[in-house]
Order: sequence, then structure tokens, then C-alpha cells
Amino acid sequence: MNKPIKIFLVEDDLNFGAILRSYLELNDYEVTWVDDGAKAIAAFRADVFQLCILDVMLPNTDGFTIGRSIRQTHPVIPLIFLTAKSLKDDILEGFRIGADDYITKPFDSEVLLFKIKAILKRHEPMRQSEQPREYLIGKYIFNPFLRTLSFESEMRKLSPKETELLKLLCQAMNDVLPREMALKTIWGDDNYFTTRSMDVFITKLRKYLVADSDVEIENIHGSGYRLIVK
Repeated sequence: MNKPIKIFLVEDDLNFGAILRSYLELNDYEVTWVDDGAKAIAAFRADVFQLCILDVMLPNTDGFTIGRSIRQTHPVIPLIFLTAKSLKDDILEGFRIGADDYITKPFDSEVLLFKIKAILKRHEPMRQSEQPREYLIGKYIFNPFLRTLSFESEMRKLSPKETELLKLLCQAMNDVLPREMALKTIWGDDNYFTTRSMDVFITKLRKYLVADSDVEIENIHGSGYRLIVK
């Protein structure tokens, strides 16, 4: 069974946000909804999403600012801006940031649904192509497709979860991989038992990488883990 597409929704109108989230969930999307622009970036970084829907007019931090911040670390993730205004300057600003679409309220929910499907279909080849075939981790070579970790003449076969966790660490190499993001991506939940399970997998990966003293998986207290390659 395929995992549901995850949509990141930022909308401060509580009634409209609740209706839109429910409509998208009825159409088999998984939605994380944030109603305050100031909380948006932290919420976005805590999970993995395939598409963002951002209202432009938000309290504290506007949708354009959020879109720019997302684009800095996720240059190809689809962005849809929502606005109650149809000013040309606003529309142009949205597309300058890299918007895939700009929708003026009120709009037909069914039309939005078809736009989402078309955008995701258009981005599917890009999502696949941006996955590297191999990662260099110091003196190690990690192939997530073959699930192998090689060091000099030795090669180790990794389990599916070991592979997914090491791939996330590589994607955030020398930066922090948020614990909640890893748990929800690989285990689908961030409860006590999945947290303990991930800690076991981190311990295993540390043992697998011990042959290179320049490689380390650091525990960032209260945040997550960091794969350091010196």
C-alpha cells in the first residue's frame, strides 16, 4: 500500500482551514495544518511533505516569507499560494518565489484538487531524479537503492529501516535531522516505542560506521541526530 501524499497547509482562517483540510483528507491526502505563520517553518521541518499550500495574508509571518524559507532547503517542492487579493504585483511575487500556482479566493475545491494532482504528476520525475544513486560518507559508500554500505573491500547489506534512516541522515549531512521527522517518515508515528526503536537503529548505524574516525552520528539533545563527516 502506498503512503499517502503529505500536504503542508498554512491558513489562518480557522473555518476555511478546517474545511479545506477535511476536503483534502477525504480525497486521501494527509494534511498538516498550521494557522499561524510564525509556527510554519518549525512545523514544516518536523516532517516530510510532497506539496505546500500557503495563504499569503497570515499573522506574524506572511506566506511569501514562508515560501522563500522553504525554497532555500527544498528547491523543487511544489508551492501553491492562496490569497483573497488578485493584485498583479502579488501574483508576480508568488511566481518569482517559484510558485507552481496562485489561486484567488474564493475558489472551487474540485478545481484545486485537479490542480494538486496535475502539479504532483508534473513533479514526480523531479522527485525521483533528485535522489542520488550513492552517498559518500567519509570513506564509506552508501547505496540506498541496493541497500549496501561499503568500506574498502567490505560490503554490508542494510535492512530497509536502516537504509531509510541512513538516507535521511545523509540528506541532512552535517545538519540536524529532527527526531520527529525521522520517526514519522520511517515509522509513521513518534510515540515512546518507535522512539526507542529508532535509538536502537542509530546504535547499529554507529557500529557500521566505526571504521572511519572522521564519521560520527551525534545525538543533539531534544532535537535529533547529526551525521558529521569531518
